[in-house]
Amino acid sequence: MNATLLTEAGEVCWLRTDVALAAAARRQAGQFARDICLSEERVARVELCVTEMATNLLKHAEDGALVLRVVRSRDRAAVECLSVDSGPGIDDIQGALRDGTSGSGSLGIGLGAIGRLADAFGVHSLRGRGTVVLARFWAGGPAPDPVETAGLTRPIGGEQVCGDTWAVRTAAGDSSDALLLLMCDGLGHGPLAARVGDLARGAFRDSRGTEPAAVLQDIHHALRGSRGAAVAIALVDLVRHRVELCGVGNITALVAGRDGRSGLLSMPGIVGSHLPRLRTFDAGFPPGAALVMHSDGLSDRWKPSDFPGLLAHDPSLVAAQILNQVAVRRDDAGIVVAVHRQP
Repeated sequence: MNATLLTEAGEVCWLRTDVALAAAARRQAGQFARDICLSEERVARVELCVTEMATNLLKHAEDGALVLRVVRSRDRAAVECLSVDSGPGIDDIQGALRDGTSGSGSLGIGLGAIGRLADAFGVHSLRGRGTVVLARFWAGGPAPDPVETAGLTRPIGGEQVCGDTWAVRTAAGDSSDALLLLMCDGLGHGPLAARVGDLARGAFRDSRGTEPAAVLQDIHHALRGSRGAAVAIALVDLVRHRVELCGVGNITALVAGRDGRSGLLSMPGIVGSHLPRLRTFDAGFPPGAALVMHSDGLSDRWKPSDFPGLLAHDPSLVAAQILNQVAVRRDDAGIVVAVHRQP
């Protein structure tokens, strides 16, 4: 039985802070909104939100960016807007969400109003380290799943495309009881690395494998003749509350929960070139836990305790804050997150 693709990496527009940020963000977000056929009234809401986000970044953040993209879940699509910065943080989030609270020179609608305009909204802030704000606008509404998944990529400075990529699909058929997640880091940077990522993602979608090692073998065959990649495949089994992972190359994978983190190892090698004897590792995945997989464009030295309260948020916000805090500037960066919600 063919599997169902749930979500995957797509076009991501990173806009760094500068004097033209608000205009550029409004233009790009409006285009994305019209691409997924939002009504003009909804397009105006998207444009209003990103304008406020941009103005707040320029007024208050030490450094930051707006991240705009179209996200897809099963047969639905949404415009997603993320504001990420490196400080100084918000001391009183509840106060910032009150109506009438806004930065000097902004539109004055405030974070609370953005939250009411958006279909999904969240804020996570670390004092002195940075804040992420999420606003998402669905065309048709989201599809609820017991495991929420999302990812994010950012190309190395000077490149327009990213060699890191990710995807999520069911293990078989339409059932969400078992999901497969891909994290791939195409070797190098730029268009050639991005091409490797596209090949890996295509092989992941097309594979009939239901176990991580079988899917990884299919991706290995698809990448032969290319520059190769580091790849990890994780199986999230909701019936057994377990995660299984088979990986080759420098991909970090861990399950984070109340009791800390459980690492899942990848073997040395290059998918598409030098494939070692594959091994699969597993860990518990109880309700409330999160599976995090990322490339070596993010430092692997972070701990869940570094991000108090983060795992309770939307996985897009989780991915954005981790990338925001631990990404390496001189490399592509990619991360995918699965959060097991309480029943």
